[in-house]
Amino acid sequence: MTAGRPGTSGAAAAPKGGPPGGRGRRLIPAYLATGGRERPRGTAGFDRLTLLVATDQQPPELDFGPEHRRLWTLLRPGALTVVECAAHLGLPVSATVFLAADLVGGGHLLARSPVPKAEEIDRTLIERLLVGLRALP
Repeated sequence: MTAGRPGTSGAAAAPKGGPPGGRGRRLIPAYLATGGRERPRGTAGFDRLTLLVATDQQPPELDFGPEHRRLWTLLRPGALTVVECAAHLGLPVSATVFLAADLVGGGHLLARSPVPKAEEIDRTLIERLLVGLRALP
């Protein structure tokens, strides 16, 4: 767990509003957090590894539910990926995508594409570099 995150103490914390001890099912089904929608709004390019960052706007109020506010509060200290947010909130990743898409659309969060994998280095370039280094006096 990341130090400084609400509800974390270095060990797995129970989801807020979940059963005592962090075991068992949520009392409220995760699909209610999405408002019963089938598809999130404006999620072109959303991925499990999309980085989310809270903006300086005021916290979401009337237009959003308690799960939205929990996500926004979780992201106040810094950036997390969608999958990390889902783990902290105790929600499925798909439900967290809905919440994040709503907050991004409202200007409360910024979303950044995942960092691309590094390109494979050309082996001949490395070999030429080694030959050059060995030739140095």
